[in-house]
Amino acid sequence: MKLLKSVLLAFSLALSLGSFSTAAVACEDGRTCFGPAEAIDIVLGHIAEGMKSVENGENGPTVNVHVKAALRASKEINVSDRIDVKRAKANGHLKKARSAFKKSDMQGGQAHLGMAEKAFTTFKKMI
Repeated sequence: MKLLKSVLLAFSLALSLGSFSTAAVACEDGRTCFGPAEAIDIVLGHIAEGMKSVENGENGPTVNVHVKAALRASKEINVSDRIDVKRAKANGHLKKARSAFKKSDMQGGQAHLGMAEKAFTTFKKMI
């Protein structure tokens, strides 16, 4: 009887652990993980939305929503150390754009968004 209990316990444990895929779980901190190419596309999309907002004459806080989303999405770009250093520099342009938009300097912020866009587009060639 002890042997039967042990076998049934082991079998049910193996069955329950194999019933779901661990690959379907999000990243360890709750974010949804993307590949580096997809993350670059997402960042470029947020930058483009920010540029459109500036061209439409929207105010700084509205544009900053897109800049913050681009900064959050850029955390998923983790291919190599070389790209990580360049990503940090590109994030610097995004941060400068965010501070310019807070000061209502729309032209300066748009210039920094353009520099960030150029930097992130070069990442696609490096991957």
